[in-house]
Amino acid sequence: MFHLLERTAGNITWFCEGGFDLGSLCTERSLLDALNIVFILSYAVAPLVSRLTSRDANVSRHGGRVFWVSSIFCVGTGIAHIATGLWSAYDETQGVVNWFSLCRLLRGVIWISVAVSLCIQRTKWLVISWWVSSSVLLSAIYIRILVEEHTLQVLDVAEWFASLLLLICTVRLIRSSSHQHPTSQSLHEPLLNGQEGEEEQKITELTGADFFSRLTFSWLNPLLSSGSSKPLLLNDIPSLGSEDDTLLAYQDFAREWELLRSDRSRTKNLILISLARCYWKEMTVVGVYALLKSASLAVSPLLLHAFVEYSNGNEKELRSAFLLLAFLVAAKAVESLSQRHWFFNARRFGMRMRSAIMAAVFRKQLNLSSLGRRNHSTGEVVNYIAVDAYRLGEFPWWFHMAWSMPVQLLSAVFVLLCMVGMGALPGLVLLLICGFFNVPFARSLKNSQLRFMAGQDERLRATSEALDNMKIIKLQSWDEKFKKIIEGFRDKEFKWLVDIQMMRCYASTLYWTAPVFVSAVIFIGITITGSAPLNAGTIFTVLVTMRVMSEPMKMLPEALSMVIQVKASLDRLDVFLLEDEIKAEDAQRSPVQNSDFSVRISEGVFGWDPDMAYPTLGSINLEVFRGQNIAVCGPVGAGKSSLLHAILGEIPRFAGNVEIFGSIAYVSQTPWIQSGTIRDNILYGRAMEKRRYEMAIRSCALDKDIRSFHHGDLTEIGKRGLNMSGGQKQRIQLARAIYSDACIYLLDDPFSAVDAHTATLLFNDCVMTALEKKTVVLVTHQMEFLASANKILVMESGQICQSGSYEELLKSGTVFEQLVSAHKSSMTVLESPDGWDEEKTRTVLECPQSDETMEHECVKDASAEGNSAVQLTEDEQKDVGNLGWKPYIDYISVCSGLLHLCSVMLFTFVFFLLQTISAFWLASASKMPKVIGKVTLIGVYTLLSVPSGLAVYARGLLSTHLGLKASRTFFCGLMDSVFKAPMSFFDSTPVGRILTRVSSDLIVLDNDIPYCICLCLTGLIELVAAILIMTTMAWQVSFVAVPVLISVIYVQRYYLASTREMVRINGTTKAPVMNYAAETSLGAVTIRAFSDTDRFMQNNIKLINTDASLFFHTVAAMEWVLIRVEALQNVTLMTFALCLVFLRQKTRATGSVGLALSYALNLTSAQVFVTRWYSNLDNYIISAERIKQFMHIPSEPPAIINDKRPPPLWPREGRIDLQDLQIRYRPTAPLVLKGLTCTFTAGHKIGVVGRTGSGKTTLISALFRLVEPSGGRILIDGLDICSIGLKDLRMNLSIIPQEPTLFRGSVRSNLDPMGLYSDQEIWEKGPEVINKVVIWHRPLLSIACRLMRPVFLRCVTRRHLSPRSNRLVV
Repeated sequence: MFHLLERTAGNITWFCEGGFDLGSLCTERSLLDALNIVFILSYAVAPLVSRLTSRDANVSRHGGRVFWVSSIFCVGTGIAHIATGLWSAYDETQGVVNWFSLCRLLRGVIWISVAVSLCIQRTKWLVISWWVSSSVLLSAIYIRILVEEHTLQVLDVAEWFASLLLLICTVRLIRSSSHQHPTSQSLHEPLLNGQEGEEEQKITELTGADFFSRLTFSWLNPLLSSGSSKPLLLNDIPSLGSEDDTLLAYQDFAREWELLRSDRSRTKNLILISLARCYWKEMTVVGVYALLKSASLAVSPLLLHAFVEYSNGNEKELRSAFLLLAFLVAAKAVESLSQRHWFFNARRFGMRMRSAIMAAVFRKQLNLSSLGRRNHSTGEVVNYIAVDAYRLGEFPWWFHMAWSMPVQLLSAVFVLLCMVGMGALPGLVLLLICGFFNVPFARSLKNSQLRFMAGQDERLRATSEALDNMKIIKLQSWDEKFKKIIEGFRDKEFKWLVDIQMMRCYASTLYWTAPVFVSAVIFIGITITGSAPLNAGTIFTVLVTMRVMSEPMKMLPEALSMVIQVKASLDRLDVFLLEDEIKAEDAQRSPVQNSDFSVRISEGVFGWDPDMAYPTLGSINLEVFRGQNIAVCGPVGAGKSSLLHAILGEIPRFAGNVEIFGSIAYVSQTPWIQSGTIRDNILYGRAMEKRRYEMAIRSCALDKDIRSFHHGDLTEIGKRGLNMSGGQKQRIQLARAIYSDACIYLLDDPFSAVDAHTATLLFNDCVMTALEKKTVVLVTHQMEFLASANKILVMESGQICQSGSYEELLKSGTVFEQLVSAHKSSMTVLESPDGWDEEKTRTVLECPQSDETMEHECVKDASAEGNSAVQLTEDEQKDVGNLGWKPYIDYISVCSGLLHLCSVMLFTFVFFLLQTISAFWLASASKMPKVIGKVTLIGVYTLLSVPSGLAVYARGLLSTHLGLKASRTFFCGLMDSVFKAPMSFFDSTPVGRILTRVSSDLIVLDNDIPYCICLCLTGLIELVAAILIMTTMAWQVSFVAVPVLISVIYVQRYYLASTREMVRINGTTKAPVMNYAAETSLGAVTIRAFSDTDRFMQNNIKLINTDASLFFHTVAAMEWVLIRVEALQNVTLMTFALCLVFLRQKTRATGSVGLALSYALNLTSAQVFVTRWYSNLDNYIISAERIKQFMHIPSEPPAIINDKRPPPLWPREGRIDLQDLQIRYRPTAPLVLKGLTCTFTAGHKIGVVGRTGSGKTTLISALFRLVEPSGGRILIDGLDICSIGLKDLRMNLSIIPQEPTLFRGSVRSNLDPMGLYSDQEIWEKGPEVINKVVIWHRPLLSIACRLMRPVFLRCVTRRHLSPRSNRLVV
């Protein structure tokens, strides 16, 4: 290598060997150098002149690729000149510095200055003049050389090419200047400014950063500076640049996806191919970074060997020393920069992929057909976003790791063969055997990973279902049952987690021990073959090469594991994105035209399932004219709701045509309410028009409710409207439809959840007044409203069997007459029921107040349930600032893992102690080859390696058990706390907050925290050992190493102050994405009906962007700190190398040099290792911190109080006494029930009536102690229900809730979730309800599920039933 460089230097021309001659090339080039120096001085002085003249300097930072490439090439040319000048700096014959070296050094400075001017154009006319004059004059000189000498040296060609790049940059700069306008806005400013209530969003500094700032991640300085001065808030985090925006990523992916879907020949891996087409350029760039990093690592053994040989030589050539140092600096610089930008850009592009897939999944769920919704539950859709999409975001990093690690391994093998020859083959054979053992290992790992993910899906699905239906679970006291179901799924998942973690333990042991044993075999091979001398240079070259090879051996199983997980996620996402969608042609929508029709269906045949024998709707012919009021009636299961879905295009059309003219507003049978305020739900994304808004509120009878709320219409609504009564939710939904001012209104039984008086008000004020000029299709069971309809459709068995006016249908008899008769019978059945004892059914209210007083109190106390001065849903709590060791102490104390942790620390120390002793043995033995034979050297080294291997295995095993123990303890504690939490917790906590803890946070506990603890200890001990060994070799290094360590600690703390808060904030930005997806999935039909899919998509993209921005800046901050700590430790390394070169000590042996250098070359890697894993651990521990928050939720009263158990057959009679009962939903909230006192006599059927929101449901909740009384008592058969356990109370009562609830599973499991009854007993409990005709109808089946308890309290369940079904239930 040295001879090659000397030969190149000797061929360089331009030596001025005489006087000043303008005709000589040397003089001309010297004049050009002088001109360049003048330009450099002018460039440097320009800012000072501008400041003195009080003018702003014309500074521009151009970010084009041509400028970047040109500046890199100029820097490279400058470094080449400096290296050549340093090499020839010392003239051995004269002992003085020669003129040639000074010229080269000067030209190196000139080219680096040109590179700076390319990045920062301070004064454009100056830099343009500089670039043009320099390029033209230099080109003229080289043309003359070609003409006269017919040859150019390599460095000459590089300079000429750089000068041509300068001309290209000049043209680009002139063109960009001519296109700029003084008043032009930034491309990153919004097109619409001045919108009310919107603050200007900061854009990430990366967008306008120059080359140097991008190279060193200095664009993060403002954010980190802000984070060091105060805790960061969400508003402090800049938004993403346009190139990273979710919308752009989704559009690119959607375009490629549609192209692939149109190609019917492709049916597999569509997502993977689409992403590859979108990001192949970016992936190629990252691949170049990965290749450079692998190449720079492969050079390390060669550098160590060169340094050992240099120290072993008798004559110390200064030129060789400089060259070695230059190569060391270059290798470390390339390794640092390439790895940092590999990791950052891989995760950046992975973030784009993740965002694109999250948006695609959200868009898909908005377009899913009914068949698709049956195949993918809401919990599964959330899982696709929370788990699969996030896992896909890490795919680029692991993909490049998967191919670059084999390249690094092969490079190390090549270097090893070149250095030691055939003696390396036995060790490589052993390495190959280890590789073959990885094949069955990989298969077993794949099987375990797939089973683990399947178990995780089942657990998350069951958890999501339980959280969504927690109210009915608590009412029925099914807490323990559902908790055991979830824990059962967790046990299955945990079984495979144990297998995976044990495999990781084996892989970790192989990573740390294989280099030791392979190197021992190589030493044996060298001894036998004699292919290389077994001296210090060979020994430590082999050890460093083994260290380079150990990383691929460790990372390849990890990469394989991740690739398997990503493949499984891609397959699931492929299946979901290929699901059947709503077809636009099923219902053709057109704007309002001159046509008199609003809806027209011709010979329509529709069915929910394409494989069903009979269609759901058949022979539908319907014409609805503009402004008509159409009523649809019929028995349960007749197809009334299906008819509305056919108009909306929600049900697949088998034949016929559906035409819609105008916009649609839809009110569903089950209210769909978004989390947010009442105003947000009514406006529904539209601009506020006060007059129309007030009209919608009045017509829906919401004005009194809103006035009763402390926050008015800004009162927050909990998830799915949990803090609103059924009637309030229905009226809010109705107000949303009225405010939309649509052309067509489809109302699916909107009055079923309200009392008769309110229903009459709504019908008169909404349907007959507010919607007087609109087209209305009303499905209803309230026969009293049919007389006002223009036309009535009577449905039976999926067909319109009758149509006409009210009078016409009464005269025609048959079905409609039966419905009217059934309605009249249900209204009068309670007045004189046949066979009932009138005395027995009399309701007795033993109340000291008069009737007039009771009526007054009823009106006065009619207030909304949950009315509070504090909004229901509060911002998610998070810790702020540095908590020190508290999170780690909490983690260890919760799982009682102190003994495990101490054992891990002990075995880690033992392992490195044995490793260091074995290295010292090799260094010492190589000094005395005549005293210590080769067999003794290798034998002792091998004997020391065996216990070190056992120590590292014990360490891995203990850390694995620590992690598994912590994972189980945290999960069980979380489940216990959540299932014992009061109902108020679920009313005020979005389900997404809980799901993120049992999904992404729990995954961190399962896989990362114990692993990080072990790696942090390992890296820290390795770092300290390296510094100690270096200082024992050259004590002068300590003067640099100590300040560097202090600086590293300062930089790391400076970084952690910001990134800790960003990770905490990021934990709170994930939940809204999941919540919004889950909420939207439930209301997809309503969203499509209002044609609001684009708006919901935009809102989802904003949430994804917010989450991605936190992730983006967190990843960038990690690379920011790593590149700086690497640079600091490289200073220590360079100092040590200089000490080895210039501080000549006769006592310094080559073995000691090799030992010290083997640790010194690993110094920066050890520092990066410690910083990365400690930072990761500090971020990962936040997941344990977040889970622990929900492990200490204030619990509801105990399930069983042993010394206060009720009598065995309690309640015997069922007498209920309310004594001055007072109920409030929060300690600071006003009373909802204010001193209610009455008695429900045993054996009577009690009807509780009142206006919507008057407290009926609150009364029932109090009986089941979903809300604890603030005052007063509730006695059942003389027993105070607050004195017994909740399970004893709830297991002896039963309730039919307002909303029908069914769980995933069979009809049998829904009827008897606890498994307490036989099939015969179930049929005996409700033979009239459970029959073959109505067994599939959800409300009736829900009622049948509650017929297994002795005491029966029914709360408004007739809302979705026909008059005939109502009578059956009564």
